[in-house]
Amino acid sequence: MLCLYDGALIFDMKLNSGKIIILGAFVFAIAAYFFFTPYRNFMDLTFSAFASGDFKAMRDFVSTYGTYAAAVSFFLMIFQSVAAPLPAFIITLANANLFGWWRGSILSWTSAMAGAAICFCIARVLGRETAEYLTSKAGLQSIDKFFERYGTNSILIARLLPFISFDLVSYAAGLTSMKFLPFFIATGIGQLPATIVYSYVGGMLTGGAQMLMTGLLILFALSALIVLLRKMYREKNKN
Repeated sequence: MLCLYDGALIFDMKLNSGKIIILGAFVFAIAAYFFFTPYRNFMDLTFSAFASGDFKAMRDFVSTYGTYAAAVSFFLMIFQSVAAPLPAFIITLANANLFGWWRGSILSWTSAMAGAAICFCIARVLGRETAEYLTSKAGLQSIDKFFERYGTNSILIARLLPFISFDLVSYAAGLTSMKFLPFFIATGIGQLPATIVYSYVGGMLTGGAQMLMTGLLILFALSALIVLLRKMYREKNKN
């Protein structure tokens, strides 16, 4: 009985420590934006690169950091994972175009894995309200239903389907009883094929092909958004 109590106490202490660390990181990031000018300028340029919807603009932005370009790209992928509405494919294509398709794919895959792990931990430690704030309530509900339908294979299936939000799945998984290691392994296996394909295509894009690929991906993203908004509208009317 005492062992069970001690185990629960240790778990609560770890959970509280995790909350302090994550909330502290959020507070630090927000405070740094207002009081540290170089960081604020960097974040403003980051938002501008994402807002452009053009991977060439993202590539040019990352390349300005020279020897630190890979580290900047790694941070950007994690940042877009936490701020779920931001598109990841722009970074993947930019990495391939800047570093070459196979180096870019390794960078994109590892940074996406790190982002998925952080989203999982944020949801696991801070709970559903925080996950809904960083994503959307309707989006998480749709992933919940997907998990109920496909059970233990949900993560692997979701990673293989490009129209399912990568970041929403990571947050939703953290809200379940799923253990981290199976989630991480399934994410790595499921995400690898798409990363290789995007990177291979992105490494060859030039001129008009760039515009075509970017346009198609934006169209795909808008289509997914329309489907989500339609689902939200139907659920609202049903309620």
